[in-house]
Amino acid sequence: MKSFLRFLLAVSVLSGFAYARQTPGVHILHVQGNVYMLVGAGGNVAVQVGSDGVLMVDTGTAEMTDQLLAAIKELAKPITKKPLRYIINTHAHPDHTGGNEKARAMGRTITGGNVAGNISDAAEGAAIYAHDNVLKAMSTRRGNQPPAPQGAWPTDTYFTENKELFFNGEALQLFHPKEAHTDGDTIVFFRRSDVVLTGDIFSTTTYPIIDLQNGGSLNGIVDALNFILDITIPADKQEGGTMVIPGHGRLCDEADVVEYRDMVTIIRDRIQDMVKKGMSLEQVKAAKPTRDYDPLYGSTTGVWTTDMFVEAAYKSLAAKK
Repeated sequence: MKSFLRFLLAVSVLSGFAYARQTPGVHILHVQGNVYMLVGAGGNVAVQVGSDGVLMVDTGTAEMTDQLLAAIKELAKPITKKPLRYIINTHAHPDHTGGNEKARAMGRTITGGNVAGNISDAAEGAAIYAHDNVLKAMSTRRGNQPPAPQGAWPTDTYFTENKELFFNGEALQLFHPKEAHTDGDTIVFFRRSDVVLTGDIFSTTTYPIIDLQNGGSLNGIVDALNFILDITIPADKQEGGTMVIPGHGRLCDEADVVEYRDMVTIIRDRIQDMVKKGMSLEQVKAAKPTRDYDPLYGSTTGVWTTDMFVEAAYKSLAAKK
């Protein structure tokens, strides 16, 4: 039954049938409540639409921004005449923040309201919320990577473990796990809609990406996955309930996160044991600690290969030895 439900979700995202819609390159899937998942613009994007306007989580790649914004306009048109108000970035990587500048310019920040409850707008564009370490990463040259354009930087940051927003009649909680995918990750929880957006802490397409240069760690990813499981609740027979939008890949529920957490934990423990035995990186790679999971998550090509994951995991764990 579970595999059949996954098949339906995958088909709905990819082909636009039933409750999904699409514009060229970008597919729109209604998740639940007033939250939608947009696929095809780089990292997964979440959009919340209601009477107060539009809120989006992440903005995809710069190359796909025009298609993404066109899809959001199509989605919002029958629901609200209000503009994009808020952008939340789950971390600093350009496949999730590449559209920040254009998206911000399309929106209007809420500056207040009158006694009648009418919201007033400012002219400087939508507000961009993120953890303070995202601003540091985007405004700093990292090796050959220049800073992001200033118009793409977060306009409102937080440096505590969490932050709260209320928009479109719904409470949103932003949680900051320490040293997970990066040191600036944010997990977004739409409480009424019961939807969690994880950023690249969780993905259905690859092993976890551990960005060591930006403060990521394998143990931090395991801790963050366990935290996600703490705030998700399954429905009947462990299916449905809280829906989870990963950084990349298909729409999920709690059971999918459990499987991913278990996989990461098992591989973490294997590599940790090898580190304790004094094995070198090359010896660990030769031992193939990921072998039984490679058909699902492994890759020998692309931006994140199995070798890259094993090397990052080894360095992360060896540093804590």
